[in-house]
Amino acid sequence: MIPAADRQVLRDLAKRVTEIAALPVMAERKRLWRRHNSLKPCRPMILVFPEGSWRELLPDSALCCEDQAARRIEWDLRHRIYTHEHFQSDNVIEKEWTVGKAIRNSGWGPEAQWTHSPSATGARAFKPVILERRDLKQLQFPAVVHDEKATRENLSGAQELFGGILDVKLKGVAHISFHLMSLYTSLRGLEQVMLDMVEEPEWLHEAMAFLEEGHHRLVRQYVEQNLFSLNNDNTYHSSGGNGYTEELPAPGFDPDRVRPRDMWASAEAQELAQVSPAMHREFSLEYEKRLLAPFALNGYGCCEDLTAKLDDVLTIPRLRRVSCSPWAHVARCAEKLGPKCIFSWKPHPSHLVGEFSPEKIRGYIQHAVDAARRHGCVLEMILKDTHTCEQRPERFDEWTRVARRIVEPG
Repeated sequence: MIPAADRQVLRDLAKRVTEIAALPVMAERKRLWRRHNSLKPCRPMILVFPEGSWRELLPDSALCCEDQAARRIEWDLRHRIYTHEHFQSDNVIEKEWTVGKAIRNSGWGPEAQWTHSPSATGARAFKPVILERRDLKQLQFPAVVHDEKATRENLSGAQELFGGILDVKLKGVAHISFHLMSLYTSLRGLEQVMLDMVEEPEWLHEAMAFLEEGHHRLVRQYVEQNLFSLNNDNTYHSSGGNGYTEELPAPGFDPDRVRPRDMWASAEAQELAQVSPAMHREFSLEYEKRLLAPFALNGYGCCEDLTAKLDDVLTIPRLRRVSCSPWAHVARCAEKLGPKCIFSWKPHPSHLVGEFSPEKIRGYIQHAVDAARRHGCVLEMILKDTHTCEQRPERFDEWTRVARRIVEPG
């Protein structure tokens, strides 16, 4: 139970979110996103996700609620308000509160172990638990369980808290993203997996085949238990986009039973950033393509540089969004992608630390926009992976002002 004082804080914040969501600019942004995600001509789109920098933009000290559960809700509402009030981006604020179904799975058997940094925000090191090929026998296929009682209780609580202010919506599995290499390297160790590509390729293929089959089984369980929910809305997709589109759901849609063919999905293999296109294709992409095949629209990539791998990436069925990381060659990516799918460009987050130069940022963004225009690309720029802004939150505001002036000159 949320204390009365905290409840009032949350309801007041929800009213402000509702006011923002009703602004004409939000309807216009959704219209533009639907065109953009359907590869129809419109200006480049801008999204901002501060991620690690949120601790500086919206620190715990800015929260009012006392109850810990209430503070988590408060932060969610305040970050939406902050986004609208500070960023000149195309982030959409919706008048809704989403309650996720209480879905759990039994896991893959062995759990990842790590050696953590003494720094609160430092890196961690792999501590492998799969040391020999016979250790693969420890892997298990996950079993999915839906706790319907917990779902009903969570939905009822949200309706009681926000009823009459926000649209409380129940959602099942809506973010579909496959991370096979992330999962396996957390168990085997990244360096060792790279050695396995050369020294033990059959062993690695056995592991990847198991993980592929396990994910196929997860998808089947979601279908059988009717746990999928549509994601043609503000649902986070791939490595930063959203799902607004009029192309989904697919023909023959039953509102009471969402199918993979009604949904977006994505995959990535950041761990293979330094391997050859051939190895990336052999040990990851071929498995990922089969997992993505049942879905209607697909995205690929995250922070890995895919410049030399785009010929392979473009063979993914119904590919719609490709991530071009800060380390990718923008002009080459633009030439390869053209108008075939969304050029999801990730500007370098380092521009928000050290010497902050709006002029440098302007030239950097203009270069990407010009390259995209030359090749007819459908461009989105997504500022993310920022772990600090050195306690200068106004840098995000200025970055978005610079980007806005470029995509909407005059």
